[in-house]
Amino acid sequence: MRLFTVFLLFTTFGFATSQPLKMTDVRKTMQELFSYHVEIKEFTPLVVKRSIKIYIDQFDPERTYLLKDEVLPFLDMDVGKVAKVIEHYHKDDFSEFFHLNEIISNAIHRARKWRHEAEEALIAGDVNVDGGGSEDYSNFASSPSDLKKRIYNKLAKRVLHEKEESHSWSSNRCKKLIDRNENRQQHAENFYLFRDERGNALSKNLKEHHFATRLLKAMAQSLDAHTSFYTADEAFEMRASLQKQFEGVGVVLKEKIDGVMISDLIEGGPAKKSGQIEIGDFLVEVDQQPLQDLPFEEVLGKMKGDDKKKEMVLGLKRITTEGGEQFLKVALKKEKIVMNDERLTYSVEPFGDGAIGKIDMPAFYENEAEFSCESDLKAAIRTMRKQHKLLGLILDLRSNAGGFLGQAVKVSGLFITSGIIVVSKYSDNEVRYFRELDGRVYYDGPLIILTSKASASAAEIVAQALQDYGIALIVGDKRTYGKGSMQYQTITDENASLFYKVTVGRFYTVSGKSTQIDGVSADIVVPTIFSPYNIGERFLEFPLKNDRLEAVYQDPLSDVDMKHKKWLQRNYLPYIQKQDVRWSNMIPLLRANSSHRLSTNTNFKAFLKLSETGFSGKRDWGEEDLQMAEAVNIIKDAIHLRQN
Repeated sequence: MRLFTVFLLFTTFGFATSQPLKMTDVRKTMQELFSYHVEIKEFTPLVVKRSIKIYIDQFDPERTYLLKDEVLPFLDMDVGKVAKVIEHYHKDDFSEFFHLNEIISNAIHRARKWRHEAEEALIAGDVNVDGGGSEDYSNFASSPSDLKKRIYNKLAKRVLHEKEESHSWSSNRCKKLIDRNENRQQHAENFYLFRDERGNALSKNLKEHHFATRLLKAMAQSLDAHTSFYTADEAFEMRASLQKQFEGVGVVLKEKIDGVMISDLIEGGPAKKSGQIEIGDFLVEVDQQPLQDLPFEEVLGKMKGDDKKKEMVLGLKRITTEGGEQFLKVALKKEKIVMNDERLTYSVEPFGDGAIGKIDMPAFYENEAEFSCESDLKAAIRTMRKQHKLLGLILDLRSNAGGFLGQAVKVSGLFITSGIIVVSKYSDNEVRYFRELDGRVYYDGPLIILTSKASASAAEIVAQALQDYGIALIVGDKRTYGKGSMQYQTITDENASLFYKVTVGRFYTVSGKSTQIDGVSADIVVPTIFSPYNIGERFLEFPLKNDRLEAVYQDPLSDVDMKHKKWLQRNYLPYIQKQDVRWSNMIPLLRANSSHRLSTNTNFKAFLKLSETGFSGKRDWGEEDLQMAEAVNIIKDAIHLRQN
C-alpha cells in the first residue's frame, strides 16, 4: 500500500524560476495574460473575487485549517473593498492578499498545535474517528472544536488505513507514519510562513518571490478553468509529459513509512540497464548526501540534481530475504529516456479472412523530429496491413486528455482526403482554419473511435471532426469531457523566463460545433468506468460558455492570401472530403444490435449495477475490457452490413 502519491524521477516541486519574482512582476505578468486572453482583458471585480477564493482554496482545499468567520470577510467583500483591491493592484500593492496570508499563517500555527495533540493520542493507541468519518467538509468549520475534530479525524483515518494494510503494526510504525506525514505537511505549510523546507526564515527576495508566485497562480486561474501560472519545476514535469521524454536515471519513487522506495524502473533507462537496482530498494543517499528525514519533495529535487552533472551515485538499502539489510552504491549516467509506455500501442483481433486493429492512443504527443503520435499511428497501421487484411479499426481515446493541437489535425487528416479539421476563433474575432492538404487517405474502412467522459481537448477534436465528416462512429459514454478552448503556452520553451498557459480562443470542427461544455456525443452509448462520475468542463470553476460557427464543409479560404489561394483552388478544393453517410446510415441498426447484446451480457449487467454505486463494491464483471469488446462487436456488424 502506498503512503503518498507516486512520482517519476523527473517530477519535482518548488518555486524555482530563472530569476526570483518581484511584486512588480505580478501586474506585469497579468497584463501579459490579459493581452492574450479570449475574454477577460483587465483586473475586474470578478477577477478580484475569484482570485481571493482561489488563494484560499489552494491553501485549504480540504477545509482543515481555516474557520468560516476567518474567510467570510474576504469571500464576501463589498463593492468598496473590491474597488480598493483594484486600486492597490494598479500600484503594485497587494496588502489585502498579504493580510489574508497572515490569517493563513495563524491558522497553520494553530493546526500544528492541534496536530501535535492528535499525534500523541494516536501514537498512544487512541484511534477513534469521531462521527465515523462521514462528515461533509465542503464548507469551512463553524467553530474551533469542529475544526479540531476535522484535524484529528483526517490523521486518524490515515493511521487506520495504514494499520489495516500493514502486516506488522506497532506504535513505532505509527510514529514513523505520523512523523512522515508531519514533515510533508510542514514542508507545504512553510512556504506560507515564508520559510524554507527546514523551517529557516527566507531572505527578503525569496519571501517576495514565493508570495508573488502564489498571487500569480491564484490570479491566472481566476481567468478561466485552463489558464494557469507554473513554476519552472512544474513546467519541467509538463514538458516531459508532452514530449514523452526527459533526462535522468529512470527510477520511479514512492514514499513509504520506512522511507523512499524504488517502486519501478523505466524500461531502457540507466537504472534498469545497470541490473544493480531492484524494485523495493530504499533510496538512502544521493551523491553521498543522506536523505534521512528529508521531505519527499526535497528528495525528488536532489534526484533531479545539477543539470551540468551527467552522473549520479545512488545509495540504496535492500531488505534481504532473511530480513537483514544490505547497503550498496550504484553510479549511473543520466541519459535521455523516452517514455515508450506512454506512447501509442496496438493489437489485432482475427476476424474472417483478416483482422480488426485496436489502437490505444493515450495522448497527442510530439517530440520534435524524433517521433509523434501521427508517425506512430502510421507505423502501426502500416505494420498491421503487412501482417493482416485490415477489415476494421478501433481508435481508443477513452483516457486521452489531449496534447498538441497540430497532432490532432494530423491524426484526423490520415482518415480524410482534404478539408478543414479545426477552426479557431480568438478574442478579436479573428478566425483561423487548420486544414488537411495532403489529398491522400491512409485508411478508409470501418472506423470506431472509443471515447469516455475523460476524453478531452485534442481527443475531442479528432472524434468530432471525423464524426462530422461521417468517417468514424463514436462509441462510449454519452459525451466526452467538453474542453473546446485553445491555450497559448510557454511551457515547452525551456528558456522562457515565465511559464504559463492562457486561454486565447475557442475551437470548432468543420460542422461549426464547439466541444466546449457539451463534448462529443456518442453515436452508440456504451458506458465506461468513468460514466457515474461528475467529470467534465461543466464541473470546473469558471469554464467558458459554448457557442458555434457556420459550417465550413466548403472551405471559404478567407484566411489565405491571393497567391496561395490560387494554388489551393486548383490543388485542394477539388479534393475536399465530402460527408460520408455509409456508416451513419447504419447507426440505428448498429445501436439496436449493441443494446440487445449489452442487455443480455451478464458481465456488462454486473458492470452497470456496480457503476450505480460509483464502483465502491468488489469488481465482479470479469477481466475483459467490456467497452473494447463491444466496440469490436459493433465494427463486426458494420463490416457485415457493408458487405451485404
